[in-house]
Amino acid sequence: MPKLRFTPDELTRTWQAASILLDYPDEQLVSRLDLLAEVAASLPAKIGRGLQETIEKLRSQPPLTSQANYVETFDTRRRGCLFLTYFSSGDTRKRGLALLRIKQVYTRAGLVLTDDQLPDHLCVVLEFAATTDQAAGLKMILDNRAGLELLRLHLAETGSPWWGAVEAVCATLPALKGKDHEAIKILAAEGPADEQVGLNPYGAPDLLPMPGGS
Repeated sequence: MPKLRFTPDELTRTWQAASILLDYPDEQLVSRLDLLAEVAASLPAKIGRGLQETIEKLRSQPPLTSQANYVETFDTRRRGCLFLTYFSSGDTRKRGLALLRIKQVYTRAGLVLTDDQLPDHLCVVLEFAATTDQAAGLKMILDNRAGLELLRLHLAETGSPWWGAVEAVCATLPALKGKDHEAIKILAAEGPADEQVGLNPYGAPDLLPMPGGS
């Protein structure tokens, strides 16, 4: 696993909190904002600050406003997408292989997704990295770094309440290298490949214990 600037426990708390905050802002999430604020306050400022910003913005507006904003923000078009492999593979058949590889990682860890969800949703990748296999989860994130950074930039440009949560995740990762900057630049200019095969709707996949697994 690449050397990171934060402890495994700090990574776990950051990724778990971000996973919750980036999910659909229903009543359950709103009821957990105080607890999430405590988690954010316990973290180093570089990663806790972004989480806290998202928490405060969600606190400051009615849940119905947050819900409408969420649907408008996280669609399946271009930059505002929570499905990580969409950025690298777009709506192409190539994406099926990428999804299969991620699903196989979950299977080896003894976990299975619900049938109606995709395995590359940022929330479930973060949850997996936080609670099941930090090294494997980190590899998934880094394999899709360009898309994650493009999402972060898009949320910053649009003043999205969820920018802080994505910013916190990006802050836990190794510093960007030259090739990373180039990949982001190309992706921003060209966008994902386009071969319409369909995507699942909004919402984070749920992780369930695999029968017979740990």
